[in-house]
Amino acid sequence: MTATTETRDAAISDYFRLDDGLTPEETAIRDKVRDFAENRVLPVINGYWERAEFPDELLAPLAELGIIGTFIQGYGCPGMSRKAAGMVAREMARADGSINTFLGVHSNLCMGALNMLGSDEQRQRWLPDMARLKKTGAFALTEPDHGSDSVALETSATRDGDTWVINGHKRWIGNGHAAEVIVLFARNTGDGKVNAFVVEKDAAGNHPAGYNPTVITGKIGKRAILQADIVIEDMRIPDANRLENCHSFADVSRVLQATRGGAAWEAVGHAMACFEIAADYAAKREQFGNPIAGYQLVQHRLANMLSELTAMQLMCNRMAELADQGLLTNAMASMVKMSTSQKGKWICNEARELLAGNGLLLENHVARHMTDMEVVSTYEGTDSIQALLVGRDITGISAFR
Repeated sequence: MTATTETRDAAISDYFRLDDGLTPEETAIRDKVRDFAENRVLPVINGYWERAEFPDELLAPLAELGIIGTFIQGYGCPGMSRKAAGMVAREMARADGSINTFLGVHSNLCMGALNMLGSDEQRQRWLPDMARLKKTGAFALTEPDHGSDSVALETSATRDGDTWVINGHKRWIGNGHAAEVIVLFARNTGDGKVNAFVVEKDAAGNHPAGYNPTVITGKIGKRAILQADIVIEDMRIPDANRLENCHSFADVSRVLQATRGGAAWEAVGHAMACFEIAADYAAKREQFGNPIAGYQLVQHRLANMLSELTAMQLMCNRMAELADQGLLTNAMASMVKMSTSQKGKWICNEARELLAGNGLLLENHVARHMTDMEVVSTYEGTDSIQALLVGRDITGISAFR
């Protein structure tokens, strides 16, 4: 068998034509993010990824897209549907996971926390500049000893007049070394409840005294987005920077639930990219005198990759519909994140194996997507944690001890 146009056309990553159901506004958002990802991100990202540097050159053109803040209404944000926000994550991840993680941290977690937990005055103070990327954000929740059990965080906040004195240690904080606005969570020593505080750089570009970030090195995935290890020693934050509507960890959970879908859409983007690369490679790569696309084992592999990818897309589309209707539960979001992470890792690995040795080269992009998917399956809750959340919903019994 020889490679034909029909063979290539069969390699459609939206096999069930789910994008046909997008509104004109959602289609426009998908297309402009796809164009940006293909023409601005892909040509430069491998170099930044290999050097473990963030591509600051992309921030100004990224701001011009008008996508920052996704589903937040007002304050200069676009007020997208959940499906449109999913298109942003999916299309950016099809090019690169590091840039998508920057968006997830800045636009969803940090801005989302400000929007959900801040007062109107606080939203007015920070969100407009962040929507234009005049200031970048971070979300400081995870600690060295508290990842999956972040509810047990130990960073403390003690009231002292009109200020709060914060001590503790945060780790794996995306953009935490460079952000101008950091939403940081700490336990109030007065009542034991979790509160949220905004850590800001001053006019000279310096973080407050006592905020000591160090970039984590040696990562094998998401190398173009930098995470920080942050030691906090007697850092003083004004009471005006305490988010007024964060009174317990339950409020933190509301933010996490609202943003968890982004990780699932990202997994779809990585899986789409790897399937597309694998199908195109199979059509062009010849072995034993024929394109490998004509061999039964390769077609079997591609068919199963596409089947799992389609299942991921269906789950994410339904999740977006439920979120827009106000019907998405935390357990539902956990199931989608768990399933898409597992399937996304498998599809990326299948693509790497289909490309064989060439799958290890950055120039073919699969290795970057594959290692980035390892990160996706870890953040926003590991697969095991998501399974326990779903299991608790099924049985009514918590397996957390």
